[in-house]
Amino acid sequence: MSAFVPPEPPGFATASPRERAARIVTEVLAPVPLVIALLLVVGAHAADGWSGVGWGLLAALFCGVVPLGVIALGVRRGALTDKHIRMRRQRVLPMAVSLLPVVTGVALLYLLGAPAEVGALVVAMLVGLVAALAVTVWWQISLHNAVAGGTAMILLLALGPASPALVAAAASLPVAAGWSRLVLRAHTPAQVVAGTALGGVCALVFTLLR
Repeated sequence: MSAFVPPEPPGFATASPRERAARIVTEVLAPVPLVIALLLVVGAHAADGWSGVGWGLLAALFCGVVPLGVIALGVRRGALTDKHIRMRRQRVLPMAVSLLPVVTGVALLYLLGAPAEVGALVVAMLVGLVAALAVTVWWQISLHNAVAGGTAMILLLALGPASPALVAAAASLPVAAGWSRLVLRAHTPAQVVAGTALGGVCALVFTLLR
């Protein structure tokens, strides 16, 4: 079992400018917002018009909104420190509970005939969640970087390296997320690198299934 215990992040009012910037980046690049945004982008790309956005919204409901509700309920009841679940031991139960809506989402999308890329993305997210849960039982991997790294690679796979701006924007996601987590001492460099590598595994699953 890992002995790593991240400290409580500094309050925004008392934080240094660098820490404030890190807190903002951590919020913007949190796993759930990135998951929802990625599903909408891939959905819109996979099918023309509003139908693609609709598929993305349906997938986001099961992969983002419901898991976020599980976390919010845990925070409200005092079982979780915060929405980022700073303590490793607290992450196991909400991650395990979140498997159910994601599996339900996978089944529903395939039954309804969702575009292949949307279905592949949700399966990749399920694989990532299972792998992250297995690691979290004994070690605190960076979920921020797992999602940011996976988002970057899947965006480039789905949309293609159409422009240097897209490549730069995608590459900046795991870099910025990792920087913010290190500044806030929420993770070690090894945990950040491992999270990004897990994102790469999810991107590989997406590539094989799309």
